[in-house]
Amino acid sequence: MEQLNGLNVPKSLSDVCDPERLGLLVYDMQVGILGQIANREIVINNVHEVLKAARTAGVRTYFTRHVTLPVELMGVAQLRMWRTWQGVDRLEDVRSPFLPDAPQTQIEPQLRPTEREAVLDKLTLSAFAGTPLELALRGAGVEAIAVVGVATEIGIEPTVRHAGDLGFIPVLITDACAAGNDEAGARALDTLRFLGDAMVTDVAGFRDALSRSHRR
Repeated sequence: MEQLNGLNVPKSLSDVCDPERLGLLVYDMQVGILGQIANREIVINNVHEVLKAARTAGVRTYFTRHVTLPVELMGVAQLRMWRTWQGVDRLEDVRSPFLPDAPQTQIEPQLRPTEREAVLDKLTLSAFAGTPLELALRGAGVEAIAVVGVATEIGIEPTVRHAGDLGFIPVLITDACAAGNDEAGARALDTLRFLGDAMVTDVAGFRDALSRSHRR
């Protein structure tokens, strides 16, 4: 940890991984989304390892779910996006794929949140847009947010970038994230590394940093 102008500025990953100042975001690990991920078993296992380490250390943990409104309530932007993603020509053919109570919308059972963790529903790609996540983190004095989940090129990149813009230190755990499109996922990771505000690590590195910080 370095100091300047009365501020403690983290220098290492273990500096950032103070359980009292760190949050964990488990992004969209939903049954229907994971069904589109080729290496879903690997990412499920790795997210589970991150969750175990975070729970042991007492890290505040938040899950997100991507939900969709009934088509009758979708706005222009949502209708355009889902028309493109579903590959249909007519708006009349758009379907709402992630209604809140649908089986495919639910969190993967192996990663079921506990009663001490929150599940935040969102319509957006950034986990901070239209959710109480920022309010919850700031109210708890959280300064850094570790991010895992799917999909890297769709929601992880905008969430990590948004976290940095809000003044949080993002920690991206790459092997606990997965992409639906490998090429697009690699580009997203390259962009986040280039920007430099996120700390990029893997499950082993995160677990080690959390353990080192927890022992201080």
